[in-house]
Amino acid sequence: MAEPERTPDGRFIVVDGRRWRATDPEIPEEAAARLRSLLMRARRDVGAARRGQDAEAERDARARVHTAKVALGERGTPWWEQDSAERRRRWEHGLDVLG
Repeated sequence: MAEPERTPDGRFIVVDGRRWRATDPEIPEEAAARLRSLLMRARRDVGAARRGQDAEAERDARARVHTAKVALGERGTPWWEQDSAERRRRWEHGLDVLG
């Protein structure tokens, strides 16, 4: 899969003409990979919960998706508006919460 196009400022990726907030580039690769893995697991769990019509499991899985996206800097306060300490606390908190 090709690397998505980035905006000149590096803050967004462009997929099929739509802008999405880019992952915080300050997150160490090992931590970012772990967070992406946890995000994908949560997304799979959303699908499984929907197929099983389990509303509670779906809410839980969606909350984990949100937590992972915030930790990656893709939701919440934009990472470029945070100092390095705030950014580190954000992704470390996500790892702590998600396991």
